[in-house]
Formats: sequence, C-alpha cells, structure tokens
Amino acid sequence: MFREMRRKKQQLPQEECVEILKHNTSGVLAVCGDHGYPYAVPISYVYADGALYLHCAKAGHKLDAIRTCDKVSFCIIEQDHVVPEEYTTYFRSVILFGRAKILEQEQEIRSAIEQLAVKYHPTDSKTNRDAAIERSFNALCMVKIEIEHLTGKEAKELAKTKVKE
Repeated sequence: MFREMRRKKQQLPQEECVEILKHNTSGVLAVCGDHGYPYAVPISYVYADGALYLHCAKAGHKLDAIRTCDKVSFCIIEQDHVVPEEYTTYFRSVILFGRAKILEQEQEIRSAIEQLAVKYHPTDSKTNRDAAIERSFNALCMVKIEIEHLTGKEAKELAKTKVKE
C-alpha cells in the first residue's frame, strides 16, 4: 500500500525512526484541507504507546480537515546541516502516515495532555502541571495519530559514515 523507499541505502532503521519521534519536539502535520488543497502546519507533539498525540483548539482548519478525511502525514526534520561547498545539506528526517482520531474520552484526553506536558516541562511539579492543564482543559482538543507507516531517511554522506564505523 505504501511505497518503498527508492534509496534504500539511505533508509533509517525503524528503531532510529522511533528514537527521532521520541526526542524531537515539533514536526509538520499534513492533512487534506479545503477544496482538496494540502494543508500542512507545524505542531508540537508527543510520541507515546506507538502513537503520536497533539493538541489544538476545539475548532479550526486542522480539525475540519481531520473530520473530513482522517488520513494524515507527519514529518520531522531532525537534522539539516548546510554544506555550502557541496551545494547540499546533510539531513536526517522521518515521515509517517496514519489515521487521526479526535479523542473524546476524558481519561484519554487527560492522559495524552499529561504526557505532552511532561515532555515539554519535565521538571515541573505535578501540582503546577495539573493546574495548567485544568486552566485550559475545556478549550483543549487532543488528537491521536495511529501510525500505519513510518520511514526515515538520511543524506547519503551520513549513511556512508555508518558503513565505515
């Protein structure tokens, strides 16, 4: 169903893709937007339990698109080091395809926002975190992306260094 990567020597192992998802803080969510135009938006996220979770307001372009078509993609650029003398970049990125689901159960929403809050402020106290969540909870929407396909790729120059190691 999903295409295989053409440049297999540059493909990252699944474990590395998952580590990139775990450790990075933002990516670009792409949905099928208004009038069939793609709509891509940078967004914060958390990876947990094999899925991606993101938060947003309860209304807007993103949610309208997800309600119309739950198929999405999400891209993270972990590294993009410009190498001017080679007219290129040494990049490392991950892209996933999946199905987005707007969470409706309060316990699911609370669990997802808690994980997101811990990711972005791991040293905060539970008391402060709970208070912040409570203040915005009624205006909050959480989306879960169930991953169907995950691939990563790196510049051929980076892939070559791994072979030598």
